[in-house]
Amino acid sequence: MKKKFNLDIPSKSLTYILICGGIIILVVLLGIIPLNRYNAKRSQEIKTIQNQIDEQKGLGQAYQFIKNTSNKKETHVLPNPAKTKLSRQDAEKFQNAFRVEAGRSNLMTISLMPDTKSLDGGSQKLLYNATVKGEFANFRKLLVGLGALPYVDQIEEINLTQSSDSMECKLKIWIALANETGSGKK
Repeated sequence: MKKKFNLDIPSKSLTYILICGGIIILVVLLGIIPLNRYNAKRSQEIKTIQNQIDEQKGLGQAYQFIKNTSNKKETHVLPNPAKTKLSRQDAEKFQNAFRVEAGRSNLMTISLMPDTKSLDGGSQKLLYNATVKGEFANFRKLLVGLGALPYVDQIEEINLTQSSDSMECKLKIWIALANETGSGKK
């Protein structure tokens, strides 16, 4: 035979139990679960921010390295000497100086000829036609070296021609000459 299990719970107590159970379920659904989700979301945001902080620390070290190396670089200052003039007797000094600068720049001097037409009429300038051969980067060094010569008045024309083995550079360079009675200074 089966015995029936019978609980005699008064209906008033059952109502209280249901009301208290409902309140507990509401507290769990409206309080604890949203708070748990909020905390999980905040934890994810904290991890993201921490990763960004770590990345910035690494970039900060790279920035310091770049800043230190850029401060150590030498500044390239182009020469700008006070302009002077060569006497007509010393005009061949330019030829020697040009060959020295071309040698320093690892360029081969093909030709360096004065233009005698530029001396007509007591001109204050002498034109040289120069041709050098070598690498383009070395040509830049030659131009800087020519800029350091105080009697180079101007470079009128530059003609670059690329060949299979090197570059040929033709220049027209004006040299300032002093009056025959002048002191040689401008």
